[in-house]
Amino acid sequence: MNKLLFGPAGIPHASKKRDAICGIKTTKDLGLDCMEVEFVYGVKMKDSMAEEVGKVAKDENIVLTVHAPYYINLNAKEPSKLERSINLLKDTVRIANLLGAWSVVFHPGWYMGKSKTETYKTIKNSLLDVINFMKENNINVWLRPETMELEKKFGNVDEVIKLSEELDNVLPCVDFAHIRYRYHQKTENFFRNILEKIEERLGKDAIKNMHIHISGIKLDSKGTHVNLNDSDIPWKSILNLLKEFGGKGVVISESPNLEEDAIMMKNYWKKLK
Repeated sequence: MNKLLFGPAGIPHASKKRDAICGIKTTKDLGLDCMEVEFVYGVKMKDSMAEEVGKVAKDENIVLTVHAPYYINLNAKEPSKLERSINLLKDTVRIANLLGAWSVVFHPGWYMGKSKTETYKTIKNSLLDVINFMKENNINVWLRPETMELEKKFGNVDEVIKLSEELDNVLPCVDFAHIRYRYHQKTENFFRNILEKIEERLGKDAIKNMHIHISGIKLDSKGTHVNLNDSDIPWKSILNLLKEFGGKGVVISESPNLEEDAIMMKNYWKKLK
């Protein structure tokens, strides 16, 4: 990726039809650069449609990313549930490949009462299964374990960085709202330390290959996503830091207003020197 792109998590609200093709064209009309295809409630797109959607995205010069189903848990206790989660991620990357998508974001799993060490081992082994599947089928997309908001979920900053250090085709999805919630921090220096850690452990190339989620977030029991201006997340400071570090990749708005915050962020980014 040669610059930082901005777009919505899903079909923009302004889209006249609630389908991916119309969503891509609307994203283009809004002056945005990318769109995350949301398979959060299941991978419900046929192969032929994925290929058609991918062609439209290419024609419109819109970069696609994909969000895998929410209910994936690569640390599930029951073997059948673990196998189902692995297969769901395999199905997601297979469709993402047909879409020509750049990367696939997923929620890695829950600790389920296990130690962090044991959880890490299980999730890593589950991902190895998916990576082997990708290699066998010539699938070349980035796998993006997401930094998660709740303490009971696997996915603190160090865990997703460690997976990225040890596995091929894996780099973090840095969700700044989740990080703000999980660590109860919002200072510019705190976020600077996050970027410094990524750069130190994964190299400068990782900063130039970022998949970012930004939205507002409530400090309630669930970490509810809200619009940027309804939250205390310092999104301007985060963009300033990304400019300073030479950040490139995609910034996906997960705010309820989707494209409005994506446009606001892109407009601010364009003013930075």
